[in-house]
Amino acid sequence: MELLTGLFGSVESLFLIVLPFLVVLTIIVFFHELGHFMVARWCGVAVETFSVGFGREIFGFTDRKGTRWKFSWIPLGGFVKFVGDENAASMPARDALDEMDDETRKHSFYHKSVPQRAAVVAAGPIANFILSIVIFGLLFLILGRQITSPIVDEILPQSAAEEAGFQVSDLVVSIDGSDIETFSDLQRIVWSSAGKQLSIVVRRNEELVTLQATPKIGEATDPAGNKHEVGQLGITRNTQGDVTVERYDPATALWMGAERTWVVAEGTLSYVFGLIAGREKANQLGGPIFIAQISSQVFQIGFAEFFNLAAVLSVTIGLINLFPIPMLDGGHLLYYGIEALRGKPMSEKMQDFGFRVGLGLVVALMIFVTWLDLARLEVFGS
Repeated sequence: MELLTGLFGSVESLFLIVLPFLVVLTIIVFFHELGHFMVARWCGVAVETFSVGFGREIFGFTDRKGTRWKFSWIPLGGFVKFVGDENAASMPARDALDEMDDETRKHSFYHKSVPQRAAVVAAGPIANFILSIVIFGLLFLILGRQITSPIVDEILPQSAAEEAGFQVSDLVVSIDGSDIETFSDLQRIVWSSAGKQLSIVVRRNEELVTLQATPKIGEATDPAGNKHEVGQLGITRNTQGDVTVERYDPATALWMGAERTWVVAEGTLSYVFGLIAGREKANQLGGPIFIAQISSQVFQIGFAEFFNLAAVLSVTIGLINLFPIPMLDGGHLLYYGIEALRGKPMSEKMQDFGFRVGLGLVVALMIFVTWLDLARLEVFGS
Protein backbone atom coordinates (compact mmCIF):
# COMPACT_ATOMS: atom_id res chain seq x y z
CA MET A 1 0.00 0.00 0.00
CA GLU A 2 2.86 2.41 0.80
CA LEU A 3 4.34 1.81 -2.67
CA LEU A 4 0.99 2.51 -4.35
CA THR A 5 0.29 5.65 -2.37
CA GLY A 6 3.85 6.74 -3.08
CA LEU A 7 3.12 6.43 -6.81
CA PHE A 8 -0.33 7.98 -6.80
CA GLY A 9 -0.37 10.19 -3.71
CA SER A 10 -2.97 9.84 -0.98
CA VAL A 11 -5.28 6.92 -0.35
CA GLU A 12 -8.12 9.03 -1.77
CA SER A 13 -6.13 9.59 -4.99
CA LEU A 14 -5.40 5.89 -5.21
CA PHE A 15 -9.11 5.13 -4.85
CA LEU A 16 -10.06 7.66 -7.56
CA ILE A 17 -7.51 6.10 -9.91
CA VAL A 18 -8.15 2.42 -9.23
CA LEU A 19 -11.96 2.42 -9.10
CA PRO A 20 -12.62 3.92 -12.59
CA PHE A 21 -9.94 1.62 -14.05
CA LEU A 22 -11.58 -1.46 -12.53
CA VAL A 23 -15.02 -0.34 -13.70
CA VAL A 24 -13.96 0.17 -17.32
CA LEU A 25 -11.87 -3.02 -17.37
CA THR A 26 -14.71 -5.07 -15.88
CA ILE A 27 -17.16 -3.79 -18.51
CA ILE A 28 -14.78 -4.65 -21.37
CA VAL A 29 -13.78 -8.06 -19.99
CA PHE A 30 -17.38 -9.02 -19.21
CA PHE A 31 -18.56 -8.37 -22.77
CA HIS A 32 -15.48 -10.06 -24.27
CA GLU A 33 -16.09 -13.23 -22.28
CA LEU A 34 -19.85 -12.96 -22.87
CA GLY A 35 -19.13 -13.18 -26.60
CA HIS A 36 -17.21 -16.44 -26.09
CA PHE A 37 -19.93 -17.73 -23.78
CA MET A 38 -22.95 -17.00 -25.98
CA VAL A 39 -21.49 -18.50 -29.17
CA ALA A 40 -20.24 -21.52 -27.19
CA ARG A 41 -23.76 -22.12 -25.91
CA TRP A 42 -25.15 -21.76 -29.45
CA CYS A 43 -22.63 -24.36 -30.65
CA GLY A 44 -23.59 -26.77 -27.87
CA VAL A 45 -20.38 -26.37 -25.86
CA ALA A 46 -20.68 -26.94 -22.11
CA VAL A 47 -19.22 -24.04 -20.09
CA GLU A 48 -17.84 -24.85 -16.65
CA THR A 49 -16.89 -21.33 -15.49
CA PHE A 50 -17.51 -17.71 -16.43
CA SER A 51 -15.10 -15.62 -14.37
CA VAL A 52 -14.49 -11.88 -14.19
CA GLY A 53 -11.06 -11.70 -12.61
CA PHE A 54 -8.60 -14.37 -11.57
CA GLY A 55 -7.73 -16.15 -8.35
CA ARG A 56 -10.02 -17.04 -5.48
CA GLU A 57 -13.72 -16.42 -5.93
CA ILE A 58 -15.31 -13.50 -4.04
CA PHE A 59 -18.91 -14.35 -4.88
CA GLY A 60 -20.84 -16.14 -7.60
CA PHE A 61 -23.68 -18.47 -8.52
CA THR A 62 -24.30 -21.58 -10.62
CA ASP A 63 -26.92 -21.40 -13.37
CA ARG A 64 -29.32 -24.18 -14.36
CA LYS A 65 -26.91 -25.51 -17.01
CA GLY A 66 -24.10 -25.93 -14.50
CA THR A 67 -21.99 -22.89 -15.36
CA ARG A 68 -20.37 -21.18 -12.37
CA TRP A 69 -20.54 -17.38 -12.75
CA LYS A 70 -18.09 -15.67 -10.42
CA PHE A 71 -16.13 -12.55 -9.54
CA SER A 72 -12.59 -13.22 -8.34
CA TRP A 73 -10.03 -11.34 -6.27
CA ILE A 74 -7.64 -10.26 -9.05
CA PRO A 75 -9.78 -8.01 -11.31
CA LEU A 76 -7.30 -7.78 -14.20
CA GLY A 77 -9.03 -9.83 -16.86
CA GLY A 78 -11.27 -12.85 -16.94
CA PHE A 79 -11.95 -16.12 -18.69
CA VAL A 80 -14.51 -18.67 -19.82
CA LYS A 81 -13.57 -22.29 -19.06
CA PHE A 82 -15.09 -24.97 -21.28
CA VAL A 83 -15.45 -28.66 -20.62
CA GLY A 84 -12.06 -30.14 -21.56
CA ASP A 85 -10.04 -27.02 -20.71
CA GLU A 86 -7.04 -27.53 -18.47
CA ASN A 87 -6.80 -23.92 -17.32
CA ALA A 88 -8.01 -20.36 -17.87
CA ALA A 89 -5.85 -20.05 -21.00
CA SER A 90 -8.03 -22.73 -22.69
CA MET A 91 -5.20 -25.21 -23.07
CA PRO A 92 -6.69 -28.68 -23.56
CA ALA A 93 -6.61 -31.20 -20.73
CA ARG A 94 -5.21 -34.10 -22.78
CA ASP A 95 -5.86 -36.87 -20.27
CA ALA A 96 -9.40 -35.70 -19.57
CA LEU A 97 -10.19 -35.53 -23.29
CA ASP A 98 -9.06 -39.13 -23.79
CA GLU A 99 -11.22 -40.37 -20.92
CA MET A 100 -14.43 -38.58 -21.92
CA ASP A 101 -17.53 -40.66 -22.56
CA ASP A 102 -19.58 -40.15 -25.72
CA GLU A 103 -22.16 -37.90 -24.06
CA THR A 104 -19.51 -35.54 -22.66
CA ARG A 105 -17.73 -35.44 -26.01
CA LYS A 106 -20.88 -34.00 -27.58
CA HIS A 107 -20.49 -30.91 -25.39
CA SER A 108 -16.69 -30.70 -25.39
CA PHE A 109 -15.18 -27.66 -27.08
CA TYR A 110 -12.29 -29.71 -28.47
CA HIS A 111 -14.59 -32.19 -30.17
CA LYS A 112 -16.44 -29.49 -32.11
CA SER A 113 -15.68 -28.77 -35.76
CA VAL A 114 -12.99 -26.25 -36.73
CA PRO A 115 -15.56 -23.64 -37.88
CA GLN A 116 -17.44 -23.97 -34.57
CA ARG A 117 -14.30 -23.60 -32.48
CA ALA A 118 -13.16 -20.65 -34.60
CA ALA A 119 -16.55 -18.98 -34.17
CA VAL A 120 -16.40 -19.37 -30.38
CA VAL A 121 -12.88 -17.92 -30.20
CA ALA A 122 -13.58 -15.03 -32.60
CA ALA A 123 -16.75 -14.11 -30.70
CA GLY A 124 -14.77 -12.47 -27.87
CA PRO A 125 -13.05 -9.77 -29.97
CA ILE A 126 -16.22 -9.34 -32.05
CA ALA A 127 -18.15 -8.67 -28.85
CA ASN A 128 -15.61 -5.95 -28.02
CA PHE A 129 -16.22 -4.30 -31.40
CA ILE A 130 -20.00 -4.53 -30.94
CA LEU A 131 -19.69 -2.97 -27.48
CA SER A 132 -17.70 -0.08 -28.96
CA ILE A 133 -20.26 0.44 -31.73
CA VAL A 134 -23.09 0.53 -29.20
CA ILE A 135 -21.30 2.94 -26.81
CA PHE A 136 -20.26 5.31 -29.60
CA GLY A 137 -23.76 5.05 -31.09
CA LEU A 138 -25.42 5.91 -27.78
CA LEU A 139 -23.11 8.91 -27.33
CA PHE A 140 -24.03 10.17 -30.81
CA LEU A 141 -27.73 9.53 -30.09
CA ILE A 142 -27.79 11.24 -26.69
CA LEU A 143 -25.22 14.02 -27.13
CA GLY A 144 -25.13 14.44 -30.90
CA ARG A 145 -21.95 15.67 -32.57
CA GLN A 146 -20.33 19.07 -32.45
CA ILE A 147 -19.69 20.34 -35.97
CA THR A 148 -16.95 22.89 -36.72
CA SER A 149 -16.41 23.68 -40.41
CA PRO A 150 -12.84 23.03 -41.69
CA ILE A 151 -12.00 26.65 -42.47
CA VAL A 152 -8.45 27.98 -41.97
CA ASP A 153 -8.47 30.96 -39.61
CA GLU A 154 -4.74 31.19 -38.90
CA ILE A 155 -1.53 29.75 -40.35
CA LEU A 156 1.42 29.31 -38.02
CA PRO A 157 4.83 30.60 -39.20
CA GLN A 158 7.25 28.01 -40.65
CA SER A 159 4.53 25.36 -40.52
CA ALA A 160 3.72 22.66 -43.05
CA ALA A 161 0.62 24.63 -44.04
CA GLU A 162 2.64 27.77 -44.77
CA GLU A 163 5.14 25.78 -46.84
CA ALA A 164 2.28 24.15 -48.78
CA GLY A 165 0.69 27.51 -49.65
CA PHE A 166 -2.41 27.52 -47.44
CA GLN A 167 -4.25 30.83 -47.10
CA VAL A 168 -6.59 32.18 -44.45
CA SER A 169 -10.26 31.40 -45.24
CA ASP A 170 -9.38 28.27 -47.23
CA LEU A 171 -12.10 25.63 -46.79
CA VAL A 172 -10.65 22.09 -46.73
CA VAL A 173 -12.75 19.87 -49.02
CA SER A 174 -10.85 16.58 -49.10
CA ILE A 175 -7.56 14.88 -48.13
CA ASP A 176 -6.19 12.09 -50.32
CA GLY A 177 -9.67 11.60 -51.76
CA SER A 178 -11.46 11.42 -48.38
CA ASP A 179 -14.18 14.04 -47.95
CA ILE A 180 -13.69 16.45 -45.05
CA GLU A 181 -16.87 17.69 -43.41
CA THR A 182 -15.60 18.98 -40.06
CA PHE A 183 -12.39 20.30 -38.57
CA SER A 184 -12.27 17.10 -36.50
CA ASP A 185 -12.13 15.05 -39.73
CA LEU A 186 -9.16 17.15 -40.79
CA GLN A 187 -7.39 16.71 -37.45
CA ARG A 188 -7.96 12.95 -37.38
CA ILE A 189 -6.20 12.40 -40.71
CA VAL A 190 -3.40 14.89 -40.11
CA TRP A 191 -2.60 13.59 -36.62
CA SER A 192 -1.91 10.10 -37.97
CA SER A 193 0.08 11.34 -41.01
CA ALA A 194 3.27 12.85 -39.61
CA GLY A 195 5.94 12.82 -42.32
CA LYS A 196 3.49 11.63 -45.00
CA GLN A 197 2.70 13.84 -47.98
CA LEU A 198 -1.02 14.58 -48.25
CA SER A 199 -2.93 15.83 -51.28
CA ILE A 200 -5.34 18.42 -49.87
CA VAL A 201 -8.10 20.06 -51.90
CA VAL A 202 -9.30 23.45 -50.62
CA ARG A 203 -12.02 25.78 -51.82
CA ARG A 204 -10.56 29.28 -52.31
CA ASN A 205 -12.65 32.11 -53.77
CA GLU A 206 -15.14 29.61 -55.23
CA GLU A 207 -12.31 27.67 -56.91
CA LEU A 208 -10.82 24.28 -56.00
CA VAL A 209 -7.08 24.31 -55.37
CA THR A 210 -4.94 21.23 -54.71
CA LEU A 211 -2.08 21.58 -52.23
CA GLN A 212 0.66 19.12 -51.29
CA ALA A 213 1.46 19.22 -47.56
CA THR A 214 3.55 17.01 -45.26
CA PRO A 215 2.50 17.29 -41.59
CA LYS A 216 5.36 17.81 -39.17
CA ILE A 217 5.70 16.00 -35.86
CA GLY A 218 4.18 18.03 -33.05
CA GLU A 219 2.64 17.58 -29.64
CA ALA A 220 -1.05 17.48 -28.79
CA THR A 221 -2.77 17.33 -25.42
CA ASP A 222 -5.85 15.16 -24.99
CA PRO A 223 -8.84 16.12 -22.78
CA ALA A 224 -7.19 14.34 -19.84
CA GLY A 225 -4.06 16.49 -20.09
CA ASN A 226 -1.81 13.77 -21.54
CA LYS A 227 0.64 14.70 -24.30
CA HIS A 228 1.03 12.71 -27.53
CA GLU A 229 3.21 13.07 -30.62
CA VAL A 230 1.01 13.72 -33.66
CA GLY A 231 1.21 15.14 -37.15
CA GLN A 232 0.47 18.85 -37.44
CA LEU A 233 -0.18 21.16 -40.41
CA GLY A 234 0.06 24.35 -38.38
CA ILE A 235 -3.42 25.74 -38.99
CA THR A 236 -5.93 26.79 -36.34
CA ARG A 237 -9.66 27.27 -36.28
CA ASN A 238 -11.43 29.99 -34.31
CA THR A 239 -14.53 28.11 -33.15
CA GLN A 240 -16.20 31.03 -31.40
CA GLY A 241 -19.73 31.31 -32.73
CA ASP A 242 -19.17 28.57 -35.32
CA VAL A 243 -20.00 25.36 -33.47
CA THR A 244 -23.26 23.54 -34.13
CA VAL A 245 -24.60 20.34 -32.58
CA GLU A 246 -26.02 17.83 -35.03
CA ARG A 247 -28.57 15.30 -33.75
CA TYR A 248 -29.15 11.82 -35.18
CA ASP A 249 -31.84 9.17 -35.25
CA PRO A 250 -30.99 5.77 -33.66
CA ALA A 251 -30.09 4.04 -36.94
CA THR A 252 -27.80 6.86 -38.07
CA ALA A 253 -26.21 7.11 -34.62
CA LEU A 254 -25.47 3.38 -34.66
CA TRP A 255 -23.98 3.62 -38.14
CA MET A 256 -21.78 6.51 -36.99
CA GLY A 257 -20.79 4.39 -33.99
CA ALA A 258 -19.62 1.72 -36.42
CA GLU A 259 -17.67 4.32 -38.40
CA ARG A 260 -16.01 5.63 -35.24
CA THR A 261 -15.11 2.07 -34.23
CA TRP A 262 -13.50 1.54 -37.63
CA VAL A 263 -11.54 4.80 -37.33
CA VAL A 264 -10.18 3.76 -33.91
CA ALA A 265 -9.28 0.28 -35.19
CA GLU A 266 -7.59 1.71 -38.26
CA GLY A 267 -5.59 4.17 -36.18
CA THR A 268 -4.53 1.46 -33.73
CA LEU A 269 -3.36 -0.88 -36.49
CA SER A 270 -1.59 1.98 -38.23
CA TYR A 271 0.34 2.70 -35.05
CA VAL A 272 1.21 -0.98 -34.49
CA PHE A 273 2.50 -1.42 -38.05
CA GLY A 274 4.36 1.87 -37.76
CA LEU A 275 5.94 0.64 -34.53
CA ILE A 276 7.06 -2.58 -36.20
CA ALA A 277 8.45 -0.63 -39.17
CA GLY A 278 10.25 1.83 -36.89
CA ARG A 279 8.16 4.85 -37.90
CA GLU A 280 6.49 5.17 -34.50
CA LYS A 281 7.92 5.44 -31.01
CA ALA A 282 7.20 2.89 -28.29
CA ASN A 283 6.79 5.62 -25.68
CA GLN A 284 3.22 6.07 -26.88
CA LEU A 285 2.35 2.64 -25.44
CA GLY A 286 0.64 2.44 -22.06
CA GLY A 287 0.23 -0.30 -19.50
CA PRO A 288 -2.17 -0.84 -16.60
CA ILE A 289 -0.86 2.13 -14.59
CA PHE A 290 -1.20 4.51 -17.55
CA ILE A 291 -4.69 3.24 -18.39
CA ALA A 292 -5.68 3.61 -14.74
CA GLN A 293 -4.52 7.23 -14.75
CA ILE A 294 -6.37 7.99 -17.99
CA SER A 295 -9.52 6.31 -16.67
CA SER A 296 -9.41 8.43 -13.53
CA GLN A 297 -8.81 11.66 -15.44
CA VAL A 298 -11.62 11.19 -17.96
CA PHE A 299 -13.97 9.97 -15.21
CA GLN A 300 -13.47 13.30 -13.43
CA ILE A 301 -14.05 15.18 -16.71
CA GLY A 302 -17.43 13.55 -17.28
CA PHE A 303 -19.36 10.35 -17.98
CA ALA A 304 -19.39 10.95 -21.74
CA GLU A 305 -15.60 11.05 -21.88
CA PHE A 306 -15.39 8.03 -19.58
CA PHE A 307 -17.62 5.88 -21.79
CA ASN A 308 -15.83 7.17 -24.87
CA LEU A 309 -12.60 5.86 -23.33
CA ALA A 310 -14.29 2.53 -22.58
CA ALA A 311 -15.28 2.24 -26.25
CA VAL A 312 -11.76 3.06 -27.44
CA LEU A 313 -10.20 0.55 -25.05
CA SER A 314 -12.73 -2.10 -26.09
CA VAL A 315 -11.66 -1.71 -29.74
CA THR A 316 -8.00 -1.88 -28.76
CA ILE A 317 -8.42 -4.97 -26.60
CA GLY A 318 -10.44 -6.66 -29.34
CA LEU A 319 -7.68 -5.99 -31.87
CA ILE A 320 -4.88 -7.11 -29.55
CA ASN A 321 -6.70 -10.37 -28.90
CA LEU A 322 -6.78 -11.02 -32.65
CA PHE A 323 -2.98 -10.83 -32.98
CA PRO A 324 -1.68 -14.27 -34.09
CA ILE A 325 0.09 -14.96 -30.81
CA PRO A 326 -0.56 -18.23 -28.95
CA MET A 327 -2.31 -17.53 -25.62
CA LEU A 328 -4.44 -14.89 -27.37
CA ASP A 329 -7.60 -15.52 -29.39
CA GLY A 330 -5.70 -14.79 -32.60
CA GLY A 331 -3.22 -17.53 -31.73
CA HIS A 332 -6.03 -20.06 -31.34
CA LEU A 333 -7.47 -18.95 -34.69
CA LEU A 334 -4.02 -19.41 -36.24
CA TYR A 335 -3.92 -22.98 -34.93
CA TYR A 336 -7.40 -23.68 -36.31
CA GLY A 337 -6.41 -22.25 -39.70
CA ILE A 338 -3.40 -24.58 -39.82
CA GLU A 339 -5.62 -27.47 -38.75
CA ALA A 340 -8.09 -26.69 -41.54
CA LEU A 341 -5.29 -26.64 -44.12
CA ARG A 342 -3.56 -29.81 -42.88
CA GLY A 343 -6.75 -31.72 -42.20
CA LYS A 344 -5.54 -32.50 -38.69
CA PRO A 345 -4.41 -30.53 -35.59
CA MET A 346 -0.82 -29.53 -34.99
CA SER A 347 1.13 -31.90 -32.78
CA GLU A 348 0.72 -31.52 -29.03
CA LYS A 349 4.41 -30.71 -28.76
CA MET A 350 4.18 -27.83 -31.26
CA GLN A 351 1.02 -26.46 -29.66
CA ASP A 352 2.56 -26.53 -26.19
CA PHE A 353 5.71 -24.86 -27.50
CA GLY A 354 3.61 -22.16 -29.16
CA PHE A 355 1.69 -21.51 -25.93
CA ARG A 356 4.94 -21.15 -24.00
CA VAL A 357 6.34 -18.72 -26.56
CA GLY A 358 3.06 -16.78 -26.55
CA LEU A 359 3.05 -16.61 -22.77
CA GLY A 360 6.61 -15.31 -22.83
CA LEU A 361 5.71 -12.62 -25.35
CA VAL A 362 2.66 -11.50 -23.39
CA VAL A 363 4.59 -11.38 -20.11
CA ALA A 364 7.47 -9.50 -21.76
CA LEU A 365 5.05 -6.95 -23.24
CA MET A 366 3.36 -6.43 -19.86
CA ILE A 367 6.72 -5.88 -18.18
CA PHE A 368 7.77 -3.44 -20.91
CA VAL A 369 4.62 -1.30 -20.83
CA THR A 370 4.65 -1.29 -17.02
CA TRP A 371 8.26 -0.09 -17.13
CA LEU A 372 7.14 2.71 -19.49
CA ASP A 373 4.36 3.62 -17.05
CA LEU A 374 6.81 3.82 -14.14
CA ALA A 375 9.22 5.86 -16.26
CA ARG A 376 6.43 8.39 -16.95
CA LEU A 377 5.90 8.67 -13.21
CA GLU A 378 9.66 9.22 -12.80
CA VAL A 379 9.86 6.35 -10.33
CA PHE A 380 13.44 5.67 -11.42
CA GLY A 381 14.56 9.21 -10.72
CA SER A 382 15.93 11.83 -13.10
